[in-house]
Amino acid sequence: MTDTMPDRAVNADRFRQALAVHAAGVVVITAQNGGVPVGLTATSFTSVSLEPPLVSFYVDRASTTWPWLATADHFAVNVLTSEQSELATRFARKGIDRFAEPTSWRAGELGAPLLSDVSAHLICLPYERVDVGDHILVVGLVAEVDVHHPGRPLLYHQGAFGRFTAHP
Repeated sequence: MTDTMPDRAVNADRFRQALAVHAAGVVVITAQNGGVPVGLTATSFTSVSLEPPLVSFYVDRASTTWPWLATADHFAVNVLTSEQSELATRFARKGIDRFAEPTSWRAGELGAPLLSDVSAHLICLPYERVDVGDHILVVGLVAEVDVHHPGRPLLYHQGAFGRFTAHP
């Protein structure tokens, strides 16, 4: 800590309450490692830079999926539609085969699993990783983009999935 920082941080539960009022987009990050497809749900996805084209997400250090993703040579960002809350929930669960039925997917040109009926796929090469608190910031260089269904996004707000409704 620096001299300008307070001696204590806010309580974790209070911090979660404050963050819950912020809506976040929902993606599923997928990769294939040693022929095994892996993936996880992320609500921390964001664009970083246009030149070069960079995106990022955070992953909990305790994630059991992260070691598999960390050693993959590329990953896919699957941007979910407002109709895919069950898919987001599936990829957030532990101890299940996330790629088994009813998950619909295909291997991309480079091998990363591409989920069906998403708004877009971004194929990324690992660019940078930074340890930040109890998470890892993962930055990817976007090598390929396919926009499929640019409809309404899936959002996460106050502990639940929902939809975006535009103002008239």
